[in-house]
Amino acid sequence: MSSVSSTNSDPAASFESYRRRLLGLGYRMLGSMADAEDAVQETYLRWHAADRGKVSDPRAFLMSITTRICLDILTSARARHEEYVGPWLPEPVLDTAALLPDKRTELAEDLSIALLLTLDRLSPLERAAFLLHDVFDFSFTEVAGTLERSEAACRKLATRARAHLRTLRPRGVGAPQEAVGGIDAQHARLISAFAAATQSGDLNALRQLLASDVRIVTDGGGKPAAALTNANRHGGGHEITGADRALRFLVGATRERLAPEWRKDVRFRFAPVNGLPGVIVEAPEGPVQAAAFEIEGEVIRALYVVHNPDKLRHLVCALATAGADRQPRCL
Repeated sequence: MSSVSSTNSDPAASFESYRRRLLGLGYRMLGSMADAEDAVQETYLRWHAADRGKVSDPRAFLMSITTRICLDILTSARARHEEYVGPWLPEPVLDTAALLPDKRTELAEDLSIALLLTLDRLSPLERAAFLLHDVFDFSFTEVAGTLERSEAACRKLATRARAHLRTLRPRGVGAPQEAVGGIDAQHARLISAFAAATQSGDLNALRQLLASDVRIVTDGGGKPAAALTNANRHGGGHEITGADRALRFLVGATRERLAPEWRKDVRFRFAPVNGLPGVIVEAPEGPVQAAAFEIEGEVIRALYVVHNPDKLRHLVCALATAGADRQPRCL
């Protein structure tokens, strides 16, 4: 028996070393941890059923299967996007290290929400070609085999994807400094000042913390916002651009928070969200909101807020782990 056949003989053991890589690919392709986990599980089932003794390169074999499964999922996901109520944001993740490929580059380590939104604007094939080649270090020969296209076509797909990324790459990711609750201490101070200004209604202080072209995106998925209030309010989400509009929105949201029906049993704590400085709002039953701040210098360029409960369920275990390992600090 060859060494490859011997290594692949145990389907679970031979698969496990690739799980993180496959999950990272699935999440980047789909923007959903739940869907990525489903894709990885389906990949394992196909690996278990395959004639593994004939597989000379398990990495390429498994990555190709996961990519094809994700492309199938994206067909139905596109339809779900069209029916989605309000703006769509990817599911937030706290532990980006668990989703990193073996190749460590700036792009490979970037799982920011803005980048994932850019990937979501690409066609499924552009996304796949770009991720496989530029992030997961596939050759274009391997990409062509996976996508069942010519190498020339795959090069064009990746080139178009890079052109989009050059114009839409997120800004404001700086070098890490002293950490507070897993985020940069300077960013923690800025977020604390932002929270104080919104709660006090100090518009002058708040304006100084926002970029003139600040962007705020909230994703409620059309779910009732009862998780944050004792009322059954609609949770469709908002997309706001510009400091003036953002100020009005933030002040209005703060007034709602101070209303009697707003829950008082929640706590706020710092945590990295998709590699960006963030805040998690936790209730006794679990996380009810995740916010990620895109910061450049001393101002907030973008704020992404997810309060769709379907997108927060997977954070329960992540927060429990973070609490045991880092004790994220509450605001």
